[in-house]
Amino acid sequence: MPAAITRLWVAGRAAAGIGRHRRGPARRGEVREAHTIRLHGYFRSSTTYRLRIALGLKGLDYDYIPVDLVAGANHAPAFRARNPFGSVPLLEADGRDRAQSMALIEWLEEAYPQPPLLPRDIEARYTVRELAYAIATEIHAVNNLPVLKYLRHPLGHSQEEIDTWYRHWLKRTLDPVEARLAQLGAGDFLHGDAPGLFEVVLVPQLYNARRFAYDLSASPHLTRIEAACLALPAFERAHPDNQIDSPERSKT
Repeated sequence: MPAAITRLWVAGRAAAGIGRHRRGPARRGEVREAHTIRLHGYFRSSTTYRLRIALGLKGLDYDYIPVDLVAGANHAPAFRARNPFGSVPLLEADGRDRAQSMALIEWLEEAYPQPPLLPRDIEARYTVRELAYAIATEIHAVNNLPVLKYLRHPLGHSQEEIDTWYRHWLKRTLDPVEARLAQLGAGDFLHGDAPGLFEVVLVPQLYNARRFAYDLSASPHLTRIEAACLALPAFERAHPDNQIDSPERSKT
């Protein structure tokens, strides 16, 4: 089985050429030496989805290399050697393999500061981080694929019970995030007239919420921000359905 998984991952790397993402012309400002960026991920992984959005908002070109989580390609020895966490995304950049999506986004913000994902004002930056990290740590941490698999085997929970678990943790955090947005009087975006770190984390989580039939009718601020984001090219290109490893893409 390890050899078969290794072949899956290597095959994904070989397909990198058809996963090239281009993000438009270079920007004025700080000049940074060009390096090839390769994003290893899974089309439906919310953490990979975050990175696709962030790279798109930064205007960075990258190669997208699929890693089939369902087949276990992330557990291949060759992949684990590069990323001991055995998780996606894995980002190759500046001669280094990097893991953990939130750390990656913060690194992108420091390495490629324009356009910014965080506001300049310290209090505004705190607010963005407060809400982004609430979703990343309180929802995703308990609802990611390894946790859901563990609930089924070896704990023996049914799919209905797992779905109930998922929706419980969504509500526990999305309700207070919605309340905070209402307090802040948020418009189409949390801060200013453009998306940033909060939106990068929010949109993939709402995509997954709908997969688990979560009712968002009582979350008008969240869904308004989501709609504004999905109208933007960076979010459209990053959508799971538009990735080379998406079954929806193969139907077209």
